Amino acid sequence: MCRQVFGFRLAMIALATPTALVNANDGLPTRLVGAAVVVTFMTSYVLFRDWERFGPLLLRHPSLLAADTLFGALLLIAAGPDSTLAYVSVCTPLLAGLVYGWRGAAVFASLQALLLLLIHAAQEDPAPGITESALLPGLCVIAGAVGSSLRNLMLRFGAATQALTTVQARLAVTEAVSAERARLAREMHDSVAKTLHGVALAADGLTTSTDADRMDPVLVRQQAALVARSARRAAAESRELLADLRRESDPDQATDVLVELAARTRDFSTRTGLPAVYRPTGAHAVPPVPPAVARQLLTIASEAMENAHRHARPTRVDVSAGVHGDLLRICVYDDGRGLPPGTTLEQLRRAGHFGLVGMVERAASVGARIRIGRGGHPQGTEVRLELPLAALTTPAA
Repeated sequence: MCRQVFGFRLAMIALATPTALVNANDGLPTRLVGAAVVVTFMTSYVLFRDWERFGPLLLRHPSLLAADTLFGALLLIAAGPDSTLAYVSVCTPLLAGLVYGWRGAAVFASLQALLLLLIHAAQEDPAPGITESALLPGLCVIAGAVGSSLRNLMLRFGAATQALTTVQARLAVTEAVSAERARLAREMHDSVAKTLHGVALAADGLTTSTDADRMDPVLVRQQAALVARSARRAAAESRELLADLRRESDPDQATDVLVELAARTRDFSTRTGLPAVYRPTGAHAVPPVPPAVARQLLTIASEAMENAHRHARPTRVDVSAGVHGDLLRICVYDDGRGLPPGTTLEQLRRAGHFGLVGMVERAASVGARIRIGRGGHPQGTEVRLELPLAALTTPAA
């Protein structure tokens, strides 16, 4: 919403600039007004174009908005309170309410209202009526209240969305574990059960051979060897499945994602010859990750490295993982040519590039968020995978 407010400011400044420059006196006043136009316009443009990057700077330094207010007041003096710049003055307390809350809204609404009253009082024309003079200051107060209310509403909505995301992620992890158990059950049916059935048939054949009037020793040895081989195969399949089930049921046997990711990075670098470096990040230990979830996370990271090698022509690949706040974050960055601007998943799907599409689907299956883009780097591609830590904990019954 702040971006839309700055877009509105841009339009109003552009419309009022000619009036401000015409009304300014020649010499120093014209240069001051021109400088104020450049500063306010470029500030609004930068924040409109890249709010995610520069918005936190405005949040940390309210003095920047105060300086912008003073430059806007200089323009308003030159253009007059009846110009479209009056709407820019209303935007200031609205922004303060959105960014700083009710305290910021109160401060900037009071400052803007005071400036407007002083500008009205300094006009050379006969003083307007009380109603006209108080209209814009009153709108500033209302705009500040609206901005503060919208901020509170969005914060509550964000908290509710975060809670919903956590629940969905936890459910996705639970479903992934359940799906893994179902897979093990299918494998048990398709491997151990069928092997044991073969053992039973071979044993029946052996019984029939020994009960015959003329027993063939060669046939008996063959059938006995078949029974032994089938029994050993069934025992091996059972041990493998039991080991998988033990890893699923015991959190202490969960996959160490960081160790496995480091091993995969080394293997990728050795196999492809492309320099790939793994770097742990974060100050906290990574909690146990269920094998079903770890499998998806590691597959996404491996696919990101393979995509970089096949399509991006990079000179290096950087892999990092760790706990940041309440998120388990895995990043794979390459300095290659990157994706074309404006690329969407639908375009990739139509073009037959299912690697990135599959990564997004895998992330969604375990409740993780995935971002694919430059990630603040001047070039290349960063695949950032974030899984809420709350999704790795089972709620108490």
